[in-house]
Amino acid sequence: MTAQYQPPIASHPSSTDLSDADFETISEIAKSRFGLDLQPSKRPLVHSRLSKRLRALSIDSFAEYCDRLKRKMDEGEEDHLLSALTTNVTHFFREPHHFAFLRDKIAPQLRKRATSGQPIRIWSAACSTGQEAYSIAGTLIDALPGIINQDVRILATDVDPAVIQTARSATYKADQLSQIPHAIRPLLLDGAPSNGYFTIRQEARRLVRFAPLNLMDEWPMRRRFDLIFCRNAAIYFDKPTQSRLWERFAQSLNNQGHLMIGHSERLSGPACQTMKNVGTTTYQKNSLDFNLAKGNHS
Repeated sequence: MTAQYQPPIASHPSSTDLSDADFETISEIAKSRFGLDLQPSKRPLVHSRLSKRLRALSIDSFAEYCDRLKRKMDEGEEDHLLSALTTNVTHFFREPHHFAFLRDKIAPQLRKRATSGQPIRIWSAACSTGQEAYSIAGTLIDALPGIINQDVRILATDVDPAVIQTARSATYKADQLSQIPHAIRPLLLDGAPSNGYFTIRQEARRLVRFAPLNLMDEWPMRRRFDLIFCRNAAIYFDKPTQSRLWERFAQSLNNQGHLMIGHSERLSGPACQTMKNVGTTTYQKNSLDFNLAKGNHS
């Protein structure tokens, strides 16, 4: 009996489907739009993560997906591309040494400024789903009783609109509760967890404003900051992009303001002329005028 011909079963894109040209297109879009540095070693990761996106869109090839991106057939697709290529790993009080430094070293300085009527501005850049911003708020409320009645604001931004929506909801799974120190829980939680979730108290939420922001774009903020958190975001950028980012942060800080970055990141470039290391991945601006420090007297 002769076996009948069976047509091949359609399969999901394999590693060979992500051609050199496709990878180059995706890398160029990721770099120009979001500053992401996709080295050739990231190719398996790009294939794996974007294969899921292709299936969701019912697209048969990476070439078709790249064409869709280049022709901007869906303005929101770049956001999906970003979400697929980056990892929004965060939790409350991540890298706790930063919050200890905020409580013990920075908060007393902020108290003096706040009680004298000066505004306090803090920026949680690349805030992801908001745990970092609320950890900052909880630390300040704990260290500075009455802070919610002062002119204190925490700006929390992220390039991904989806995670900003989660942050604004201020609702998290109950299994994240263990990340919050016991002393701060009453200051952050709006009652006990219910149905597997807990919500952040209004007092803490009033300190924080969430907004979408691409760090590669122009920054609309006009007021300088007393403290900037930007942790584990620059690891996605190449060295020149990192240096430019650190320089822009330094320019956006008040004199004696602080910058906190991720555990695997180090300051580089022109920012090193005006920032000094004062703690674990914690830097302080020590120049009155960034341009003068760079030798620009114009």
